[in-house]
Amino acid sequence: MPTRGTQSDQKAMDHRGQHPQKRSPSRAAPPDPARPVSKPGRPGALPSVHPAPAWHLRIASTARALAGSHPRPQPAPLIPPPRWLALALLGFAFLQTCVANPPNEARVRALTSWLPPRPAGVGRPVADRAAWAPLLQQPAWQAVIREAEQLVREGLPDQPDDLYLDYSRTGNRERWQRVAFARRGRIATFVLAEAVENRGRFLAPLEETIQALCAERTWVYPAHDGALRNFRGEVVEMDLGSTALSWDLATAHWLLGDKLSESARRLIRENLQRRTLRPFRAMIRGEQPEAFWLRATHNWNAVCLAGTVGTALAMLDSPEDRAWFVAVAEERIRSFLAGFTPDGYCSEGLGYWNYGFGHFVWLSEMLRLATEGKLDLLADPQAQMPARFPWRAEILNGFYPTISDCTPGTRPDSRVVRVLSGRLGLPPPGGVTPGRPQPGRALAITVLAAFLPEPLPPLEPPKDLPPLDPLRTWFTDAGVLICRPRPGEVPFAVCLKGGHNAEHHNHNDLGSFSVVFRSRMLLCDPGAEVYTARTFSARRYESKVLSSYGHSVPVVDGRLQQTGAHARARVLETDFRPGADRLRLELKSAYDVPGLTSLEREFFFQRGTAPELQINDSMTATRPVSFETALITWSPWTRREPNILRVGEGPDTVEIRIDPAGAAFEIRAETLEEEVPTPQRPRRVAIRLTEPAPEARIRLFIRPVLD
Repeated sequence: MPTRGTQSDQKAMDHRGQHPQKRSPSRAAPPDPARPVSKPGRPGALPSVHPAPAWHLRIASTARALAGSHPRPQPAPLIPPPRWLALALLGFAFLQTCVANPPNEARVRALTSWLPPRPAGVGRPVADRAAWAPLLQQPAWQAVIREAEQLVREGLPDQPDDLYLDYSRTGNRERWQRVAFARRGRIATFVLAEAVENRGRFLAPLEETIQALCAERTWVYPAHDGALRNFRGEVVEMDLGSTALSWDLATAHWLLGDKLSESARRLIRENLQRRTLRPFRAMIRGEQPEAFWLRATHNWNAVCLAGTVGTALAMLDSPEDRAWFVAVAEERIRSFLAGFTPDGYCSEGLGYWNYGFGHFVWLSEMLRLATEGKLDLLADPQAQMPARFPWRAEILNGFYPTISDCTPGTRPDSRVVRVLSGRLGLPPPGGVTPGRPQPGRALAITVLAAFLPEPLPPLEPPKDLPPLDPLRTWFTDAGVLICRPRPGEVPFAVCLKGGHNAEHHNHNDLGSFSVVFRSRMLLCDPGAEVYTARTFSARRYESKVLSSYGHSVPVVDGRLQQTGAHARARVLETDFRPGADRLRLELKSAYDVPGLTSLEREFFFQRGTAPELQINDSMTATRPVSFETALITWSPWTRREPNILRVGEGPDTVEIRIDPAGAAFEIRAETLEEEVPTPQRPRRVAIRLTEPAPEARIRLFIRPVLD
């Protein structure tokens, strides 16, 4: 079963179950396209004004096909996908017309007066030895020097064109990314080693790396260049990887100054203009199509804006030019905040909160420092609830929901928590110990975190801010309930999921649940799969861990849940008391089953010395249909009696008693044979009524084994 892992650095976000290289836990890979993966634990169409070109028609066709064919004999009919998934199919999605959306001129003038007269990046220049020298006494920074020495011995990895083309041929992201991350990660290692040591011996390999990166055809990830237009030089677009690399190179330019040769500095300046600053200006001025992420309500928006603005602040001489970029970001970052429900829930999952909201925090702190506190994005009331998401999302003992494309074992990023704890006046959430910032492979963020001046200015909480409730978190707008024990009671807690099936990084999972007892998540949401081309395609829900087949939800008449916002868990009842919580959901809309009239799932969580989770499923139809429910686990399980199962081992075990209301049933178990980032694949234990019927009822009683 996966253990709880610390979310470290910006890890590869869209495919990975393994690190590209073996590194110490604090040395994670730079950000990758869609999700940060923490250490593995144990065990449609877009709008257009002009006639759509061929690529647009292909996208629209694919989007209409998206529903996910299911691994069952009677799949739900194909339906339009959530917008985020249609966009992900493109690799890159752009609006069809070039429309100018310049920032407000008065706002640019105000921001110009707030910014310093000269460009400045994050942290302190290497020439400031009083700032850098003390870090040499810390073991983690000493380790950076040893790593830099090792990288010099290994030499620069080769990245041939054929490796970039691998994804377009096979759908495999890992092979290119393993090499690309190793190359890009050398920037941070060499710069940080030189900054603390100050002997000049890492400048030559650093400049070799800079030259190699600037010689690459494109900085856009292959997974985001499906038509290979960036690779062929037909367009210059921006993605998560290109903006992150831009920010790191701009930071290297700022930190090292004239320690870099003039040719290396010129190469950086030319490439940042060509690959980031000019394309961004062109999009906003209506000179080229606008990237979808400028209006996206998910992590892409915050990540790309942070990298772009960080590049501009460090590289542009004119305060007015820098203010122009800041003004655009100040306006466009509102789209990212709009992606959270009003209660602050992050439907992308905690890993994406680390990545997306983490970049929002770094953008905010960077701008707060650059304007001497005059611009503070975190002070926006719309940011207050998302900022508190980790404090409200903990299930128990440092376990967090693995909902959506979240890697099991993910915990809140300790660096982001350090900032938010200081600004919100909250102690760290469970499982997080924010200590001294450690060096990482995302150079700009490492330096920004390491040199943030303390104490951090506190934020004034909104007057209507709900208090943190130790017994439960009810994300009213998202439909997610977390139930916890009272202090001193048996450590048994649950996460119960409603919502809808068109969420960011959606899984079809209405009615699913997770159970934590002591030091294990015994019943689980399986979390993310290892990303491939299939993950963000019309075949997404062929995956047994992304479709409802891999979640603890019913299968009705052989049909899995549908994709789309119309598939929604309607809340029928909530009843929250000190000793018990009740949540009742209607799930009928998730199933395209002719004759299905009702499908209710009721959760009843009992606290105390003998805690229990009851799950009551009640189905009615106008004809006989088959019915089953399921348990998902990473742990070993046994059938103790015909109607009693046990999941877990040793003291971390729960017992499940099955009451099928007199109907005959069978148990069918299988391992979900998908590539996942955990050492063990999840197991599905199906509880299946043997005969179709117009009515069905199954009750599960889940209790911790206390003897």
